[in-house]
Amino acid sequence: MKTQVAIIGAGPSGLLLGQLLSRQGIDNIILERRSGEYVLGRIRAGVLEQGMVDLLREAGVDKRMDEEGETHDGVELALDKRRVRVDLAGLTGGKTVMVYGQTEVTRDLMEAREATEGTTIYEADNVQPHDLESDSPYITFERDGETHRLDCDYVAGCDGFHGVSRKSIPADRIKEFEKVYPFGWLGLLADTPPVADELIYARHERGFALCSMRSPTRSRYYIQVGLDERVEDWSDERFWEELKRRIPDDVADKLVTGPSLEKSIAPLRSFVVEPMQFGRLFLVGDAAHIVPPTGAKGLNLAASDVNTLYRLMVHVYQEGRTDLIPNYSATCLKRVWKAERFSWWMTSMLHKFSEEEDFATRMQQAELDYVTSSEAGLTTIAENYVGLPYESLE
Repeated sequence: MKTQVAIIGAGPSGLLLGQLLSRQGIDNIILERRSGEYVLGRIRAGVLEQGMVDLLREAGVDKRMDEEGETHDGVELALDKRRVRVDLAGLTGGKTVMVYGQTEVTRDLMEAREATEGTTIYEADNVQPHDLESDSPYITFERDGETHRLDCDYVAGCDGFHGVSRKSIPADRIKEFEKVYPFGWLGLLADTPPVADELIYARHERGFALCSMRSPTRSRYYIQVGLDERVEDWSDERFWEELKRRIPDDVADKLVTGPSLEKSIAPLRSFVVEPMQFGRLFLVGDAAHIVPPTGAKGLNLAASDVNTLYRLMVHVYQEGRTDLIPNYSATCLKRVWKAERFSWWMTSMLHKFSEEEDFATRMQQAELDYVTSSEAGLTTIAENYVGLPYESLE
């Protein structure tokens, strides 16, 4: 087999890249270790930045998103007894976010790829890139007991934090930066109407909480828990009761509870690898960076990587601009580190780090007091939340 761009990973970033490339006549094949059903079953984020929404429209997969997604022009901060609305649109010149589940984005992209007869090979085992620093890289993989070879010009590693792409780079050629937080998020998904029209980020003495949604009939809630907690110890009833304690009383009074569809604990970490490129391999999304979910940046940051790599490939194949290839990593990392900073900052302000009232606690309170009483502070939250502009390759 031969293609121009081999994409490892059929999550939303790999599928979005494939869709964009196909629309420009750039041949690509996607390899995915799991089945299509497994990929669709993953429950993930649902807040899309303005830039990602525009990119999905450019990819031609916006019909259902525009029909079913919910445009949000604000978010709310509930800070113990105080509540502050961040007017996203008003503070950013009209920019907004779209609430539309990652599962639905993935479904739309899968259907679009099937409609264009793009090649996606699911259940590809032992995927391994080779000769990445040569002019003729290739990938080997196993399927149905046979070993296959895929020759290509370039490889896009869209296979996540645990994927093979980053691990294919020699350890002495990359540097990792990481911060692990001393808590996780216990998340619950339920077919209940959202408790509010906009997301509510709550800072409370018992710990952080988030009221989010996937649709007008499906809600997603999170509470901060210790790393030693187990999902099995959290009944639905216990979760709902703890959530009610951490959100404003009038919000808790309106909360509609119900049986969980899914419940899980996600540890929080910040992680970046530099560079995001090795020879003809380009790392995309979680393969190169992880953010704590507080800033709603994970999927959106992957989309900005896709945007950069897509436009790079268009320059290469349509204009012969191979001189831009070395710019990929630096271009992506400009935006990556800004998103990492925002996610770290939001996490640092809104979570409980200590049982004691210490210096760090007072600094946290002072930071929140300043940010929420200053238009400049609120603007900082708003323009980062809706998404900073995509970086240019030149």
